[in-house]
Amino acid sequence: MRIVLISGIVFVHVPYDPATSPYAGTYGGLDWLRVFLGESLFRVGVPCLSAISGYLLFRRGSDNFDFGKTLKTKVRTVLLPFLLWNLAFLALVFVAQSKDVSSGYLPEVVEASLREWLSLAFALEDLPINLPLYFLRDLLLCIVLSPALGWLIKRYPAQTLAVLLAYVVLPVPNGIFLKKSILFGFSAGICMSLHRIDIHRLDRFSWPIAIAFFSAAALLSALLFEYGPNFPVWLEALRSLIAISGIVGSWAVSALLVRTSIGAALARGSGLSFWIFCTHFPLLVLFWMIWNRMDIGYYPAFYGLAPLATIAMLTGAYTLSERWLPVLTAILTGSRTGSARNTRARTGAVRAGPSPQQRT
Repeated sequence: MRIVLISGIVFVHVPYDPATSPYAGTYGGLDWLRVFLGESLFRVGVPCLSAISGYLLFRRGSDNFDFGKTLKTKVRTVLLPFLLWNLAFLALVFVAQSKDVSSGYLPEVVEASLREWLSLAFALEDLPINLPLYFLRDLLLCIVLSPALGWLIKRYPAQTLAVLLAYVVLPVPNGIFLKKSILFGFSAGICMSLHRIDIHRLDRFSWPIAIAFFSAAALLSALLFEYGPNFPVWLEALRSLIAISGIVGSWAVSALLVRTSIGAALARGSGLSFWIFCTHFPLLVLFWMIWNRMDIGYYPAFYGLAPLATIAMLTGAYTLSERWLPVLTAILTGSRTGSARNTRARTGAVRAGPSPQQRT
């Protein structure tokens, strides 16, 4: 699910300017497709990825949940990659803007105040300079709150999720979160894990659920295209509801995909998916800058080429990096690479001693 969702998130972040906005209606059916993919269908990625994280965090139950150990692990797997990727991009943007490059494409860094710098660097109050990494920032907040969330969801699952759903859907302040749906998705994942909900029972209904999910996304995109870019409150609420329903919809789609050879291959791409997630936004911005400098003008060509070129180039870069710089790649992907997992497995085997089968 991760690699499919994150590939979809690449389409969400394809840059455009006011003249090429999908709501301008300049390109007819293509504009509707852009709204469908970027503003409706693939917006489910954030709550779905949050649900996966919450589910895996409590997969051994609340009694075996070690909060201290979890925090130490997440410093390596979430916080460190966030800091490395975001601060590196911030430094690059500072150098570029100092030489009058990239101005107008990204937030102004050179003349930013200290408060703005802190947000761009650490996402304290607003989006980080590497925009998609707000997900990692909010995920860290969820992890810090996980003991309280686990306690509430174990004892009052329906009430807790109802309150969080209202928090997401209703026009209330975000509070400490940048994206409210992350908290709900994370909590829904905890609920499925702690209450041992057999989500595989949905697999026999995969086709009806997938069709209903795509139909809802198509309906939403039609409404967004009609009312955008300034949406009424009820449409924002509907948008949030459909994004959350994507947790179930994406599971149904993954059940269909994993039965195929392509889906089985994609399921092994944990490190690659995280690499693409952390790196795709800077590359898309670079492509957008080059496109405008070349003054080609035909935006549909950019929209079709940029996300595919981004995924292809980052896949190649990840393959080479894992082969030539395995230690650095493991750090940058939060120990999600194959080499990092193999090292942990070997270390665990040494500490635990040989198995009965190995002794024979």
